[in-house]
Amino acid sequence: MKLLSCRETTRLVSQGLDRELDRGERVALRVHFLYCLGCRRASRQMAFLRRAVRMLPEPREESS
Repeated sequence: MKLLSCRETTRLVSQGLDRELDRGERVALRVHFLYCLGCRRASRQMAFLRRAVRMLPEPREESS
């Protein structure tokens, strides 16, 4: 198994918000997170932002 770089990890975390990662991708992320605090934090921040945006109300249409 190839170790992921931080750039590859960030890309996979972002993709994982939009699609289900395969088993190999999930394992590679977990291994990277074991030794990279920065990517663990970035992953949590992305997930938090995703949840926060989903909680925003839908924009209202302006009537002319």
